[in-house]
Amino acid sequence: MKITFMGAGSTVFVRNIIGDCLLTDCLKNSEFALYDIDEARLNESKIIVEAMNNYLGNPALITTYLGVENRKSALKDASFVINAIQVGGYDPCTIIDFEIPKKYGLRQTIGDTLGIGGIMRALRTIVVVEDFCEDMKEVCPNAMFLNYVNPMAMITGYIQRYSFKNTVGLCHSVQTCASSILKGVGMEKYIENRKELIAGINHQAWLLKIEDGQGNDLYPEIRRRVHQRLIDDKEFDDQVRNIYIERFGYYCTESSEHNAEYNPYFIKSKYPELIERHNIPLDEYPRRCVNQIKSWKEEFENLKVSGIKEFSRSKEYASRIMEAVVTNTPYKIGGNVLNTNHLITNFPEEACVEVPCLVDGVGIHPTTVGALPTACAALNMTNINCQLMTIEAARSRKKNDVYLAAMLDPHTSSELDIDTIIRMCDELIDAHGDYLPEFI
Repeated sequence: MKITFMGAGSTVFVRNIIGDCLLTDCLKNSEFALYDIDEARLNESKIIVEAMNNYLGNPALITTYLGVENRKSALKDASFVINAIQVGGYDPCTIIDFEIPKKYGLRQTIGDTLGIGGIMRALRTIVVVEDFCEDMKEVCPNAMFLNYVNPMAMITGYIQRYSFKNTVGLCHSVQTCASSILKGVGMEKYIENRKELIAGINHQAWLLKIEDGQGNDLYPEIRRRVHQRLIDDKEFDDQVRNIYIERFGYYCTESSEHNAEYNPYFIKSKYPELIERHNIPLDEYPRRCVNQIKSWKEEFENLKVSGIKEFSRSKEYASRIMEAVVTNTPYKIGGNVLNTNHLITNFPEEACVEVPCLVDGVGIHPTTVGALPTACAALNMTNINCQLMTIEAARSRKKNDVYLAAMLDPHTSSELDIDTIIRMCDELIDAHGDYLPEFI
């Protein structure tokens, strides 16, 4: 069996996901095809994967493919394709995504999921992933495409609608959501046997139900403790999601630094005191990129000296999905799929939703959730509107559709007027240059 990893220069992801596969009996004897356009990063990943493989007695075949000219060879006959690319990288594209909006008074924290940063990231990424999908149709039409790339809903939604239907979008925030709030309010004893239901959209899916092992509702006590913590502890760094519990009634999947920019409530030039009050880390993603680049270089140098001594299976879904398909053993995930047949009844069918999915030998089977609480669905819809318009812009290649996507973003539209949004978008499109397709 062949498992292809697109964007294998994402070494930490490669280490986790291929490491998981090497620890899985039905996957460990596979060919792992590593593909990237950056030779240095690809070689680093190859060294790490080969070291893990060697530690386990070399059950796998590790191959590498460099550059667009070798992309079809990397994909040929793959059973599974994992996508973890970052088009344009930190420098120049992430820097552009943050610095140009800042000139117009628009501040961001992460900029990879929604907002003007998320829109630009989607537009430069979709065009590349669509090329992957065209190659897959030709050389591995029966493969399953596992997308880990943000903005998840925009990219996965586009692929599922227009490029390669056998696709699922994956994120690790679903796995950590319930345990995060239980730890945050001192209810760790309920983590192990909890029952939960999570549904919504990627990075803003709602913890709709959380019960102990006997089926007792934990939310009343969670809400009581959250209310008290918001009064007593002004320093903790998960305030936005806890305010969601106070005002919307439910906790959501992704961190507060992410969710601070998915709405018009927290990053407001007219109310600068909110940044300090709610511990919102502006420019967090560029800072994180710099730190990650530095820490990875140090870690890689240490690994070359010490070698791979041991590793364990991570919480990432990819290996468990592949295992479920190969062995026909059912496994439940939180997956990003189209809202076909109204899995969430108060969202449009074109939306990409994050819902519980069963995986088995036949593939991915999303479950019907029904209607979300009205306020939660309404907040999600402000994000979905922007996501769908960005997908339309990627499809139409019209500048006006890019403007409309930015105008529909809840944070951008709460800070800037229409003319300023248009000028900012034009400057961003020009600055990204060849990383973007041509817009008319």
